[in-house]
Amino acid sequence: MASSKEYLEFVLQQLSDLQGITYRAMMGEFILYYQGKIVGGIYDNRLLVKPVQSAIDYIKTPCYELPYEGAKEMLLVEELGDKEYLTNLFKVMYEELPTPKQKKKK
Repeated sequence: MASSKEYLEFVLQQLSDLQGITYRAMMGEFILYYQGKIVGGIYDNRLLVKPVQSAIDYIKTPCYELPYEGAKEMLLVEELGDKEYLTNLFKVMYEELPTPKQKKKK
């Protein structure tokens, strides 16, 4: 099941206090970026983030879920109604997120 544009818009609204939130549509789902780093994504109308230690520590009761068959587990974010909580989650994760690899020039 693909994620809805309405769900994406709700999540983006909840993150509107952060500078540098972008997304990319991919096979009916959405990959979320914070200042150029992949934070997680929206899969089947669920917000899932990378399971970096800072996110594991920040989320009150970490719940791991698969974004899709064959993928690595990610953390489910259930506190979507709390804008401050969600904003702070992305902030605490940022330093631990891997820097994107540079694409080779042809």
